[in-house]
Amino acid sequence: MKIRVATYNIHKGVSSFRSTPRVVALKKAIGMFDADVVFLQEVQGRHDRYQARYGEKVRSPHHHWPEKAQHEFFAGESLHSAYGMNAVYDHGHHGNALLSCYPIANEHNHDVSDHAYEQRGILHCALDTPVGKVHCYVVHLGLFEGSRRRQTDALISAVNDSAPNGEPVIIAGDFNDWRNTLSDCLRLKLGVVEVFDELEKRSSKIGELVRNVAGRERRLVPARTFPAAMPWFRLDRIYVRGFKVEQAEVLHGPQWAKLSDHAPIVANLQLS
Repeated sequence: MKIRVATYNIHKGVSSFRSTPRVVALKKAIGMFDADVVFLQEVQGRHDRYQARYGEKVRSPHHHWPEKAQHEFFAGESLHSAYGMNAVYDHGHHGNALLSCYPIANEHNHDVSDHAYEQRGILHCALDTPVGKVHCYVVHLGLFEGSRRRQTDALISAVNDSAPNGEPVIIAGDFNDWRNTLSDCLRLKLGVVEVFDELEKRSSKIGELVRNVAGRERRLVPARTFPAAMPWFRLDRIYVRGFKVEQAEVLHGPQWAKLSDHAPIVANLQLS
């Protein structure tokens, strides 16, 4: 079975500058992924202030703020969706979400908040695919390294508890791991690979020969995704288990720079 996946931090559905609504444009952009499963972070389940200002009476349809929660608006009539509420405030809330062309058999949001100033969660969804269950985990880790390590431990426990015996797993989202200190732990304890790691391994036989002669190990690094206008930091990842990575790319350029502060990643996978 082939499956196309994408991960995208949508910056709560507003532009990085002036906080202009981008929800309608984001729905079109997400459709352009042509993905079977989409992992979303910073999704607004509700925002009363934007709804009041940009609701049905707004003149420009491009700045419209739908009444539905963003994940429901993005899913429309053709996709299944799940939402994990993490941050709650007086005028609304936001969290992680999953869009899927496959039915969502069950879902559970793990609260991995590490302190009072950041509310974080891991949304686990088990998908019913034609070849069996595929476990998906939408991740958005904290801004502090100590928090990220503890949240990674919680992620490892969640995956081991809910997807035992080597079941197919896709973990994707915004890891905020700009120094790439968490990948080795995930590879070792979950048996996952990061999609760009796999592509790098196949990219250059000459480069591999030179490294072997020099006695150097391959340096595996994720793709640059932040800021979207000129990606430099490696914050967003897709880790998989039980899949062969056929293709992966970061979508960047003027169009994507206007929608969010993160660039999306899309990947084509083949179930092993």
